[in-house]
Amino acid sequence: MDDIFIYDRGIPVSRIAFGQDFGDIVKALDACAGGPLPVYVVADANVERFADEIIALTGGEDSGASCRSNIRFCGKYTLKATEEDKTMDSVLAMADWLLRQGADRNAFILAVGGGITTDMAGFAASVYKRGVRFAYVPTTLLSQVDAAIGGKTGVNFDSYKNMLGVIRQPEFTYICADVLKTLPHRDFLSGAAELVKSFIIEDGGNYAMAVEFLSGLEDADNRDAYMAGHMDVLLSLIHSAAAVKAGVVTRDQFETGERRKLNLGHTFAHAIEKNARLSGDDITHGEAVAIGMAMAAELAERTGIAAPGFAKSLKKDFSKAGLPSTCPYPVPQLVEAMGRDKKAENGIVHFVLPAAVGDVRICDMELSAAVRSL
Repeated sequence: MDDIFIYDRGIPVSRIAFGQDFGDIVKALDACAGGPLPVYVVADANVERFADEIIALTGGEDSGASCRSNIRFCGKYTLKATEEDKTMDSVLAMADWLLRQGADRNAFILAVGGGITTDMAGFAASVYKRGVRFAYVPTTLLSQVDAAIGGKTGVNFDSYKNMLGVIRQPEFTYICADVLKTLPHRDFLSGAAELVKSFIIEDGGNYAMAVEFLSGLEDADNRDAYMAGHMDVLLSLIHSAAAVKAGVVTRDQFETGERRKLNLGHTFAHAIEKNARLSGDDITHGEAVAIGMAMAAELAERTGIAAPGFAKSLKKDFSKAGLPSTCPYPVPQLVEAMGRDKKAENGIVHFVLPAAVGDVRICDMELSAAVRSL
């Protein structure tokens, strides 16, 4: 598959590369090296085996510059990638490790894991010694189609999602199909919500294809066999979703306008996630996003932005795809968190509302008016 680029004023600033396995990641790293490249790997403990596989491809850790490349691995840091651990304390611990390892301004951070790992490692790399270079190897569907693309980094603060962070682009994001074969089904569906979100924003015929693919996955007696037989469809969908996000970020890297569309469902989702953490409920980010998109569709319909019946149609598609669409909390219970959302300014929330599949609009509304509508 062709690489995808994110541009800033016509200059490519980040590359999204695709591979069936980790074989080509050596080339991706080599392309960043003007000589020996000191690479510090940060990996989610749950997928440490992938980090070890990448390290082994170039001769192994502490082996010096490999005869196959300019890469010199200087250490591996494993972290606990949970929302509870996505904090400044975790970033500071990572920075402390880099300092003790002797990481210089020419250090290169390679993050291997899902969105929590890439968010934290990217943030640490962005602030360590005022910024060192970094790249991502996302190992979940959610991070491959969303979290590891676009340059947003950050951590949670006071139970609010991603309240501290910066926007800084990775050198590259390497998307490997093999890692999805071992991804638990629930985690896969969490990423599927972000996949579907991309095509509600910009369709190109991919929304119906995604719903059909996910519906078949839900109905399959053997999900592993279904995935193996439809990997080409999945890869095409991932590539298309990545292209949607890359295009939006190129046009609005720092979220002053169009990039807000990528937050479809997230104002509600972040509030749902905060309530879930406080209540001890088990709701994944993707599940919250799916519910949030359904709520955004209801709000769009009730305010006349979407045609009658649109929200019902969307919920029907979500059900076929194995995605939830019903909020477990009363809307008034979400108000405080929504008011503190990053998309709220002076009492106005930049709601992202779908008028139809492929037609998403940014609507500034007072939070109280939105709650009354729902």
